Amino acid sequence: MPGLEEKSKTTFGGHEKFVFRQGWLKKGVDAVSENPAIFADDQALVTLGVGKNMVRSIRHWCLATGLVEETLDGSRIRLLTVSELGKRLFASSGWDPYLEDMGTIWLLHWQLATNRQRALIWHLLFSRFYEAEFTKRQFGAFVTKQLEIMGIMTTPGTIEREIDCCLLTYVPASQRRASVIVEESLDCPLVDLDLVRYSQEDNLYSFHSGPKPSLPTAIFGYGLIRFLNAIAQNRRTVHVDECVYHENSPGQIFRLDENSVVEYLEDLEALTDGAIRMQESAGLPQVYLSSLSEQAWQSLPTELLKRYYEQ
Repeated sequence: MPGLEEKSKTTFGGHEKFVFRQGWLKKGVDAVSENPAIFADDQALVTLGVGKNMVRSIRHWCLATGLVEETLDGSRIRLLTVSELGKRLFASSGWDPYLEDMGTIWLLHWQLATNRQRALIWHLLFSRFYEAEFTKRQFGAFVTKQLEIMGIMTTPGTIEREIDCCLLTYVPASQRRASVIVEESLDCPLVDLDLVRYSQEDNLYSFHSGPKPSLPTAIFGYGLIRFLNAIAQNRRTVHVDECVYHENSPGQIFRLDENSVVEYLEDLEALTDGAIRMQESAGLPQVYLSSLSEQAWQSLPTELLKRYYEQ
């Protein structure tokens, strides 16, 4: 399928069935800053202060959210390096080292839901699954079909574990189980986004779609420009519907309705100094992209984040 990572690069299970928790990403970024081979080091348990499985999980989540990147040295050891985003967010003097800003939580959701290599199930849930309400079984059947189409071979047990972890990323553990052991009762920060809800009575999940008052315009803009990067190379006009309904669009990833997307687009004109502006053509709202250089387009998402966090 166009736009998908090569099937050989898709990975499952690195989370060890744990969602990431408050403080984990900061711990991972700090540890990699000090020692690029920390996750292959016997001292990782002491450095990170968690068990062996959680060490592997922290590594996975730092990679899945794009805060660290994998490199190889001559001895086949997979070294890690902190990404530019990881440095800007979680360095000691970073924008939000203690994950106190809702904008950062939305940003991490974007990073995760658009990572088709390390978080394919998350991507499928937010980019390709259009049911407003669904059971776990229904989503599982959808995922199985999508993996077959992509030619990705795995087991039903692996799919079930991926789906469980994906849903727990957004739904409080207490809502999904009548009794929850302490080790599994700590929720992921993405629960605060209220993107997916669960009804125990009906055994149904549902998307919370529509306006998102806690989603800053700059974070929406960051996602929008990432989405538009490929388009901007070939054309300068984009239908608003593309920004709402297309795969990897901010409308899908953030579960926004059309009116909400239009409001964000209107606000972005001033925020981007006119690089992105919305106008009507033949009665249809369209997004116009200014003729910025490729370098300017590449730097614009980071510039939006910088303006937001340094206000």
